[in-house]
Amino acid sequence: MEGPSAPAVRRDPYEVLSVTRDSSDQEIKSAYRKLALKYHPDKNASNPEASELFKEVAYSYSILSDPEKRRQYDTAGFEALEHDAMDMEIDLSNLGTVNTMFAALFSKLGVPIKTTVSANVLEEALNGTVTVRPLPLGTSFSGKVEKQSAHFFGVTINEQQAQSGIVVRVSSSAQSKFKLLYFEQEANGSYGLGLQEDSEKTGKVTSAGMYFLHFQVYRMDSTVNALAMAKDPDAAFFKRLEGLQPCEVSELKPGTHIFAVYGDNFFKPATYTIEAMCAKSYEDTTQKLKEIEVQILSKRNDLRQFETEYRKALARFQEVTNRFNLEKQAVDELLKERDQIHCSFTTVRTLANSSGISNGGVGSSSRTRNDDIMIDSQSEDGSFEWRDKSNKKKWFNLNLNRSDKKL
Repeated sequence: MEGPSAPAVRRDPYEVLSVTRDSSDQEIKSAYRKLALKYHPDKNASNPEASELFKEVAYSYSILSDPEKRRQYDTAGFEALEHDAMDMEIDLSNLGTVNTMFAALFSKLGVPIKTTVSANVLEEALNGTVTVRPLPLGTSFSGKVEKQSAHFFGVTINEQQAQSGIVVRVSSSAQSKFKLLYFEQEANGSYGLGLQEDSEKTGKVTSAGMYFLHFQVYRMDSTVNALAMAKDPDAAFFKRLEGLQPCEVSELKPGTHIFAVYGDNFFKPATYTIEAMCAKSYEDTTQKLKEIEVQILSKRNDLRQFETEYRKALARFQEVTNRFNLEKQAVDELLKERDQIHCSFTTVRTLANSSGISNGGVGSSSRTRNDDIMIDSQSEDGSFEWRDKSNKKKWFNLNLNRSDKKL
């Protein structure tokens, strides 16, 4: 269900987005929004070229929006990027019923299916025609949003709350798939998509959250780990923390901020509960999150180093295991050959030869000097079986007393 990692013919990402190499992140984001909406498949159903241009724009933005990937590209071009780790998002708005069913099946099996936000929702936000519900801090709202639709909420914060930081979380006890979106307000009253978090299954619920706490918070992209597992299950553990991506916004200014819950289910509405909180009431929890983010980043660096050691040890283990099997086979063959040689030391063969048994007489019986011992037959391994005839009675020495009595 994944799209290609890159367009067939790759162009300079700066050229695709019509920006310069010294463009700011905000300039790159604005250029991407305009082009993505222009070439979105929803708006170009009759233009197959628009779909390819949309993928090219998304691919270019995936490079320039990530500081590390942008640095790698600026240094050494496309060759410096890990193409297989750059997955494309899938637009399900134009999928037929059959394809949608396959996508739902893969999602049910745990394969992450990334989707784009509907062009209709983005266009309504840019036109400023959406309905915004107020969501005061410390409150929650439960609702049900149709697939490929969105419910918008306005969270208003003052100076003190902005300094303390805020958290917006969405959860679904029904394990619905959804997106948590953050829109930046433009000067003309429109809303441009700034952040997007896909829901993740945690236990018996699905959830997504945005944390504006004045320090770098990371989100987990499970697709990276899933792709690594598909290619090399042994490497999946080492790639588990590679999905950590820094959130672009770490703090909010005083004022009203727009969030939205986007229905991402394949066939039915998504049930959800959204809540907004001030971090002032969660100072201990906020400090623990800050510490754990640092520990996870440190652990990611440790795993990168440990992977090299593990690979070397694993290669050495495979080497000695192969040698073990070869040595075991060699020892077994030598012992087998030794046993065969031991068996060749026997008087049976010498005695049989001296009695006139020729090669052509194998399988026949012949007498030795002792009439009570007979060579009966030769077995498969070349040895001879002997039978002692001394205790057997002759037929003419049988006791016939019973017959006499009858007479």
